[in-house]
Amino acid sequence: MVAFRRECRAYATHWINVQREEFKRLGIIGDWDHPYQTMSYPAEAQIARELMKFAANGTLYRGSKPVMWSVVEKTALAEAEVEYEDYTSDMVWVKFPVTSPAHGALANASVVIWTTTPWTLPGNRAISFSPKIAYGLYKVTDAPADNWAKTGDLLILADALAAEVFKQARVTSYEKVRDIPGDTLDAVECAHPLKGFGGGYEFIVPLLAGEHVTDDTGTGFVHTAPSHGREDFDVWTANTRELDARGIPTAIPYTVDENGAYTAQAPGFTGKRVLNDKGEKGDANEAVIKALIEAGKLLARGRLKHQYPHSWRSKKPVIFRNTPQWFIAMDKPIAENGHAKKGDTLRARALHAISVTQWVPPAGENRINGMIANRPDWVISRQRAWGVPIAVFVRENADGSAEILQDEVVNQRIAEAFMEEGADAWYMDGARERFLGSRASENWKKVDDICDVWFDSGSTHAFVLEDRQNFPQLGNIVRKIDGGDDTVMYLEGSDQHRGWFHSSLLESAGTRGRAPTTSC
Repeated sequence: MVAFRRECRAYATHWINVQREEFKRLGIIGDWDHPYQTMSYPAEAQIARELMKFAANGTLYRGSKPVMWSVVEKTALAEAEVEYEDYTSDMVWVKFPVTSPAHGALANASVVIWTTTPWTLPGNRAISFSPKIAYGLYKVTDAPADNWAKTGDLLILADALAAEVFKQARVTSYEKVRDIPGDTLDAVECAHPLKGFGGGYEFIVPLLAGEHVTDDTGTGFVHTAPSHGREDFDVWTANTRELDARGIPTAIPYTVDENGAYTAQAPGFTGKRVLNDKGEKGDANEAVIKALIEAGKLLARGRLKHQYPHSWRSKKPVIFRNTPQWFIAMDKPIAENGHAKKGDTLRARALHAISVTQWVPPAGENRINGMIANRPDWVISRQRAWGVPIAVFVRENADGSAEILQDEVVNQRIAEAFMEEGADAWYMDGARERFLGSRASENWKKVDDICDVWFDSGSTHAFVLEDRQNFPQLGNIVRKIDGGDDTVMYLEGSDQHRGWFHSSLLESAGTRGRAPTTSC
């Protein structure tokens, strides 16, 4: 590991030198002999200290959530590492047979969902609906003999979308049997469409109310796979107590591994690939669609060209998968001196900081405000070898969470080692015992994931503006104003509202309670 990291450092140094000479040739003026680099030893030490502050204030945590995952790069990605490009997805309309109530008008009916990710269906655990939507029970009265939709089928759909669904399903005639009030659907339970396939889909699929459900597209119902989407995860976890009381298992499966392949928790599909190592479509979608056809649960299929997230490095599509990662919480009260004040969250601090920062042009304020107001918790970990590690020690809890060691002496040892030797010190033989000292006999484990590079760049204010001993060359760009605060302008393109501006704002708000700049 250390040898590889040294090669990475040499590679980065080479390209820094190449780019410096190119900038000089372009006539760009700068203090080229004294640049600041996030890979310098003092910078790496300060980045580690900054992350330790989030650990100390209680907002750094390890959780298992769906994150954007690059199969090509084998790592989690944050929003700032993703760009949206045209992509053609398979789309399917799928029938979920109603099992409860098993009598009356809904007997033999099916709830219909639409999805552009058929490969997520083995991870389905629920169907989301909206109590605000008008639904109806519809009967197919005529359809071609070779159709997947059969004459006599009873389907539950949003009224506003029924005509489009039947068009996609090549249904030539249908009728509405009755209205179904949306606020009654939470009493409905379904069977998984893959029940009987592979022996692993025999569980109940409940209907859960979700604010994200609309009748703009699809069917008015949202297939909910908590392993593969933020909203799916939120809806599922918000209902786990009620589901437990109903005897419905609430464990979230790990259906897809780091290679984009189905695990044993997707029975009947193990080994099929969502994406291959080159980021190209694998055989997972077709395998799932074939199983749905054989089960008689496919209503229609098609293709959709739309904007889909891609890694900005590999330029290949990403997937959403449930995986243990490190996060910085946006909505957990921040603890200072062991006490947390209700409402004092990273999101609240960042939104306030935005309001007192000058944005040029002014439209930038609305842009970043919307991003911060709606963003999920910050995925801080990456599964890479080169970078500043998440330099904390943890103890595993029975529920899969991790307790972080809070020890100032240990933290100081780590920071001092990084200052003298760089972050490679974390990966040296005997590093655990060296840093833990007398606590090495305790069952603390060293975290080897690295920090999101945007955390690195977001921490630059902590050493460029505050560490005048190691970065004295930049002191002349900062002037004092009344009150003694530093006035700094962050100057970059508008794309940095989700990049450098964004991560710098969150880092500084979380550790200092304010923005790192007065204008941006």
